[in-house]
Amino acid sequence: MAQDSSKADFWDVRYQNKVTPWDSEGLPEGFEVQAQALLQASPSLRVLIPGCGTAYELAWLQQQGADAVAFDFSAQAVARARQAFPALADRILEADFFGTAVDGQWGWVYERAFLCALPPKLAVAYAERMARLVAPGGVLAGYFFLRTQAKGPPFGMSLEALQQILAPYFMLQKQLPLSHSLPVFAPDEYWLQWQRRV
Repeated sequence: MAQDSSKADFWDVRYQNKVTPWDSEGLPEGFEVQAQALLQASPSLRVLIPGCGTAYELAWLQQQGADAVAFDFSAQAVARARQAFPALADRILEADFFGTAVDGQWGWVYERAFLCALPPKLAVAYAERMARLVAPGGVLAGYFFLRTQAKGPPFGMSLEALQQILAPYFMLQKQLPLSHSLPVFAPDEYWLQWQRRV
């Protein structure tokens, strides 16, 4: 199988071969509670979901009336998400996180198994891109893999290393451990909520 996880074909092959250990086959633990809190605080919150995979979270957010858009650069992932949620096909885009097809500023950019899917050399670029996508005062919030693990994906990093790349742009507001992560992430997956500096 292709070995560069910064390329779409790496993920296309895995979806084609049904090798998707990161797929929770539904909403991750605690998502509804954390998302509901964010939506209640900002009812008009615009939500962006990069590296969306099957896009379960998009479907839930749409049911709550949120203005949400999901995207992935894997054509296979996009096809899978559109097949799972055909009514949301126009909200599931094929696009590159580092490209210009998806832009603007969002109140919440949701993270789930996205940073840890990227080669570590792209971590700083990830932070810079997130800083452009999250509106001042908005949040980068979701699930982060906090394990020092250079071999991947998933590629892990310590909280200290993550803070080093995000601190110029974001302040950590919330940190919650998960008790029921997928085996590929357990026991080192956390809900982290970062507020974009104004």
